[in-house]
Amino acid sequence: MATTTTRQNRKRTPRGADGRRREAPAKPTMKENLWFWAKAIVIILLLRTFIFEPFRIPSESMEETLLVGDFLIVSKLNYGPRTPSTIGIPFTGVYLPGVELPQTRLPGFSEPERGDVAVFNYPSAVDVERGAIPESTPVERRAPYIKRIVGTPGDTVAVLDKVLHIGGEPVPLGPTLKQRWRVTATGATRPNARQLAELGVTLLPGSDRRDGAAIAEPREYDVFATPVGVAALEALPEVARVDPFVLDESWRDPTFGKNPDHVPPFVVPGRGLTVVLDERTLPTYAEAIVRYEGRDLTQGEGGAVLIDGVPSATYTFDQDYYFVMGDFRDNSVDSRYWGFVPETHLVGKALFTFLSFERYLPPIPRLRRFFQPIP
Repeated sequence: MATTTTRQNRKRTPRGADGRRREAPAKPTMKENLWFWAKAIVIILLLRTFIFEPFRIPSESMEETLLVGDFLIVSKLNYGPRTPSTIGIPFTGVYLPGVELPQTRLPGFSEPERGDVAVFNYPSAVDVERGAIPESTPVERRAPYIKRIVGTPGDTVAVLDKVLHIGGEPVPLGPTLKQRWRVTATGATRPNARQLAELGVTLLPGSDRRDGAAIAEPREYDVFATPVGVAALEALPEVARVDPFVLDESWRDPTFGKNPDHVPPFVVPGRGLTVVLDERTLPTYAEAIVRYEGRDLTQGEGGAVLIDGVPSATYTFDQDYYFVMGDFRDNSVDSRYWGFVPETHLVGKALFTFLSFERYLPPIPRLRRFFQPIP
């Protein structure tokens, strides 16, 4: 009897539909596990290098088009992927210094166009947050930035009293673009910050114009708003008018020495495009010629320009360049400050947001922004 009970308690081998015993599947060995993960990492690296890459929005410079906490898919295929130029540890900023491979851009299926939201490696020698960037830093190891392309090779670009002009024509703000405005009230009152927020408008604290210690009448104050928010403001009975806030022409940024609201007309350089070099154009093109074209540029006696030691009245560019701006015009350090983005620095075109969170601890999802195309 004990023998029968023992046999009943033994684990039976499972049988298939044909009644035959089936062997339990063998567990993968450590070697097989390592090989599986090695293949997975290689596939992910290939996808990130040549197909697409996720990108997180870290700042407010692209509001209201993109918000802090948005996660994007950036296509490498649109402009053509770049071959790696450094050797490092994947998914980290660690790489072998002093080892730089020749880099080339593979063919893409589109050219960068005006209006594209593009990710690129920051080109300037100075970053307002990180300070001076060593010249030895490889292009692909520079911080990724995201802005909108507003000027392509051959375009004549200017910013006149805050308004972007292309080819001499003003470019109106798009519905998701944001800037600073001066609001003039009809009397001594204005909506409070909460009421303005309900209109999609942000009050700039401390911006009320004063007459001595008292608030001046009629009331004037500054806000950040999109054109949609401005229209809502102008519909209020207590608002007389809303005008763009324009910096005085004498104002200069302490880091770059530029005024973002007043940029004289210039032509965006491109491959094969020739520009005249003189006192007027050198401030616009000198950095591109030296930093990105690799030329030696000096000025001799009488202001004569020498390129690689040869007197030159003109210069023909070897690659394409782009002029970029943030959609939040007054909260973006972009080409108005530090100049052009070379083609070699382009990473890819931002296509859509796939995730978005109000904050990270705890994360609050913005479900309406999941899998949304970027306008």
